[in-house]
Amino acid sequence: MSVRKVRDAFVLMVAFLVLLWVIQVFNWADGYRLDAEFGILPHHVSRIPDIFLAPFLHFNWQHIEGNSLPLFVLGLLAAYRGIIRFLLVTLLVAVVSGLAVWLFQSSGDLTVGASGLIFGYFSYVLLRGIFDRNAIDIVVGVIAGVMYWTILSVAIPGTPGISWIGHLGGLVGGILAAWLLRTPAADRAVAWGFGDLGSLDGIRAKLGRGSGSGAGDAGGADSPRGSGGSDRSGASDRSGRTRPQRQSPTTGSTAPGSTVADDLLRQIDDMGL
Repeated sequence: MSVRKVRDAFVLMVAFLVLLWVIQVFNWADGYRLDAEFGILPHHVSRIPDIFLAPFLHFNWQHIEGNSLPLFVLGLLAAYRGIIRFLLVTLLVAVVSGLAVWLFQSSGDLTVGASGLIFGYFSYVLLRGIFDRNAIDIVVGVIAGVMYWTILSVAIPGTPGISWIGHLGGLVGGILAAWLLRTPAADRAVAWGFGDLGSLDGIRAKLGRGSGSGAGDAGGADSPRGSGGSDRSGASDRSGRTRPQRQSPTTGSTAPGSTVADDLLRQIDDMGL
């Protein structure tokens, strides 16, 4: 996450809300005729394209006022990872939510509003960090869940005047988006600074070792302990025994003893992995 991406997400969501309110003004001035022409009308094949337009329309001022704040907050949280990904999330949520309404809602019910997007952003933000294994996004998801968990009540059947099917479809769309657009494991490793963890060489590179399969000593093998004195590849400790030394592949200097990581990697080498 960067300041530039957060700024871009903020600007995008402000522009999105401005667009919704401008459309609402024209819709209101025209007697809400846009709702009738471009709302989702279930089971009518000619109205399937309206699933892309209905989220921009609202039935009245109270409708758009109630949607504006959660749309801005959850949209901002969904967009700060990147605008392109956010647009893909929005498209997927709109399609899943809209098709759920078109397929399963009563044929006489006209549906408009950004509620499906709100529910989609909610579930996307909630699960994105888990699928990406990103600590920051997990914290953001928890905060979003605490702030807006009460909206789930209108995704339950029985609320009059509310398209619970559209809300439920939005939740499903957000879950699909979080899964389908998750960051690949290799990219997660690079983002956390671990490089190519898919190979032993990548692990060695991270831990500061060379890519050879040996133990990394200057002479190519551990020096045997002598019964007296010391040779050029070892150093004597207080007991007079030779203590092996290791050469740093990056600086060429030597450091006494063996690290836990080196011992682990040497065991892996011995196993032939």
